[in-house]
Amino acid sequence: MIALFGSKGFVGSEILKALKNLGYEIAEITRENFEENLRKEFDYVINAAMPAARFKAKKDPEWDFDETVIKTADIFYKTKFKKFIQISSISSRCQKNTVYGRHKLAAEAIVDDGNSLIVRLGPMYGDNLKKGVLIDMLEGSKVYVGENSKYSFTPVKFIGEWVAKNLDKKGIKEIGSKNFFLLKDLSNQLGLKTLFEGEDDFQEMNNPEPNSPDVNLVINFMKKKLEEKNE
Repeated sequence: MIALFGSKGFVGSEILKALKNLGYEIAEITRENFEENLRKEFDYVINAAMPAARFKAKKDPEWDFDETVIKTADIFYKTKFKKFIQISSISSRCQKNTVYGRHKLAAEAIVDDGNSLIVRLGPMYGDNLKKGVLIDMLEGSKVYVGENSKYSFTPVKFIGEWVAKNLDKKGIKEIGSKNFFLLKDLSNQLGLKTLFEGEDDFQEMNNPEPNSPDVNLVINFMKKKLEEKNE
């Protein structure tokens, strides 16, 4: 039995699909049934309930601490399991000077017992994407990072399938596209007039997996979204 915390989230829902396709029995855990599942016993526990709200973390550090660090501690220490998988962010490596990055790193430290798998993710995209740099570009909104920021945009479907197939791995793995886009180059290729404001943000992968997707696939996703917008 696998407990999937955050099963309705952007990443969690894709992990759920991939696990079901492999025939696993899954306890789908959301905010509604969180407490009642905390002290149960499972073979695997996957914590995909981490918030991805960087700007909210900056404005409300206490909220982000509770949602990231305290929630991880509750799941890790109160739930019984044979193996723990933490869905984290490369911000724990490349944004240690931010509230968001520090909290992600602190949550990783809680679960890093030598047997756990910590999966660090970068920027992702998929049909259910509702916020982030790509959405800001599509909507013509200002992007609050520098134009020379490097982003390894990755299909969330690839993430879900990788996690489902690698539950028994250990240590820290950065999972995402094998290369990156400069945000200004992505904007130019799409013919968008994006206004950038802020410091450059570098979210490319360290040692990506051999079968990692090419970042250029994001172009097809964005073109599709632009066509839908203009219909």
